[in-house]
Parts: sequence; C-alpha cells; structure tokens
Amino acid sequence: MRAAVARRGVLVVEDVADPVPGPGDALVAVKACGICGSDLHALHHADEFVAITREIGAPLSFDPARDFIMGHEFTAEVLELGPQTEGSPVSPGDLVTSLPIALTPTGMEPVGAYSNVYNGAYAEQMRLTAAMCMKIPNGLDHRRAALTEPMAVGRHAVARAAITPAEAAVVLGAGPVGLAVVAELRRLGVETVVVSDFSPRRRAVALAMGASVAVDPAVDDPMDAWLTADGRRTPVVFDAIGVPGTLEAVIKAAPPMGRVCIVGSCMQPDSVRPLLAQAKQLTIVFSFAYDPFEFGDTLRAIAEGEIDVTPMITGTCGVDGVPAAFDALGNPEEHVKILVEPGGPAVPAAI
Repeated sequence: MRAAVARRGVLVVEDVADPVPGPGDALVAVKACGICGSDLHALHHADEFVAITREIGAPLSFDPARDFIMGHEFTAEVLELGPQTEGSPVSPGDLVTSLPIALTPTGMEPVGAYSNVYNGAYAEQMRLTAAMCMKIPNGLDHRRAALTEPMAVGRHAVARAAITPAEAAVVLGAGPVGLAVVAELRRLGVETVVVSDFSPRRRAVALAMGASVAVDPAVDDPMDAWLTADGRRTPVVFDAIGVPGTLEAVIKAAPPMGRVCIVGSCMQPDSVRPLLAQAKQLTIVFSFAYDPFEFGDTLRAIAEGEIDVTPMITGTCGVDGVPAAFDALGNPEEHVKILVEPGGPAVPAAI
C-alpha cells in the first residue's frame, strides 16, 4: 500500500507492506484523515515528546529514529475482522472512526502518532482495535466525521476550563485547536467569544464557527475587544497557539482572579514570570486530548448538527500529496485543515 512515512524528520511517500489484522483487530481502508498540528510538531520534535512521557512515568516503546506513519484524525471502512473479535460493535462494510489507541496484550499503543507498530491514516489501510471502533451515525459523511478527534480536543479544553454560559471567552489562536474550542464554546451557549489571530482567513473561519468577534492582535488587543463586545462577563482565556511565548501572553491577557486554559501544545522549553500570575491570583489549567465519552459525544454532536465543522475543511490530497500538504499548512492563508483521502490529488486541492 502507499503510505507517507516519517523518516528522521522527512516525509517519504512509498509502498509499504499491507497491515495484517491480529487478534482483536479490524483491518480498515482509510477514507479520510485530517492533518493535525501535532503531526507537524511530531515530524521534528518526536524525541521531546518521548522524553516527556518518561518523565511522567508513562514511557512509550516508540523510537523516533525508526520509520513511523502518522495520521490520527480519521474515518475508515472496515474490510475484515481478525481473530478473537466475536461480539465486535462493527462489521465489514461499516464506516467507522476510533480513538487513536490500540488495546494490546501488553497495554495501550498509540495509533497514528508515536508508534512504530500501528501505522496511522496517512496510508491506504490500517489496523484498529475492533472493540474501540465507533460507527459513523446518521449518514454523516466521511470528511466531517474525520474531524471528531480534533473537535474532542476542544470539548475537553472547555470542560477543563469549567466555563459556563454566564462567562465570556477569549481564545488566542484560530488554528484547528482554537477553532475546536470556539465551536464547543458556542455549543455550550457562551455568548461572547473573542478570537485573536494574525490570519484573516482563520479569523473568517472562526466567525463561521461561532466566534462573536475576531481580531488581528497586530492591530487590536483581544482584551480591548472583549471590553467593547461585552465588558461585563468575566472572560476565561484560552491559549490555543502553543509556541514559546504564548504562555506568558495568556497570563498577561487574563484579568485578575481569572482563569486560563492552556490547550495548544508547546513542545519546546518556555519561560514565564510566576509572580505575574501569582499577583493576579490566576487559576491556570492545562488540557490534553479527551476522554472516551467526550470523543463519542463529539461524534454525536457533529452528526446531529450541533457542531458544524465544514468551514474548517479547506482542502484535500491523496497519500502522495501529504508532504506538499505539510508545506501548505505552514501558510495560514492557504489552508486551515487538509484531509488526506487515498486516491486524492498529488497536490493539495481546495474544497
């Protein structure tokens, strides 16, 4: 099968062996897979992530010096079930998605990120744990269903922030993570949602996803925009950028006694002035990924129209187009979310 292989910091598209379903596995044909910002980080900074997992006592068997195949925001069609899959929730022919985790006799293994064993969806086929698969409901198409995973990240961040409709929100960054936060805030009923991003295209998408105000931080301070748009309900501030310097920026932006939620993943060392947060008596929470309930209910919310992910999807490409898609995503005016669809164009094409 064709696959985009991460090899020592470079994406190489080539033919690789087809996966073979083992006990408990479902063999699936990839229908669509979103390119995630964390994949852009993983291509060059996977060793930092591995080091962090060791520090928190959850070491991975993953070796970033060996080949691996990314892609963890996916929908796929079940081709066949492996042995020991009696009672599986899915059957051949079903359109499915899954948490990007495989259950193995030795524990959990990532799928599509930080695994040399389970390839991800930048390929024509992959293995999933059959018991972890979820059927796509309500005739939802494969493109929108593929965004279940990133939208669940936004749902979890909003839950971690414990925000209520009686409050406002300021979201720094309108990449896919920030847009997922915006969509969940709107679904929750938060009326004033101010988004800050340098990109005009991403600001426009943020408004389409439910932001009430979108500003260019080079021109307008997002807290001034909150004062103009609302000024009454205390804002919870979300860092959805995740690069060195944004943690300090979100601490500066938050009001005294306010709350801050860090959802953008910074994989490099950063520095802050602790006294600034201490003097303002801020509550700072960090958010990572989601739980299985949040994932499943996000799929339901997309299928039932509570969340419209369509404005985020700006392009598609085939497996051979993945390296060019990574390059294209470096320009925020060119694309927001590109979906990899096996058999698609070799160069990212707008949708």
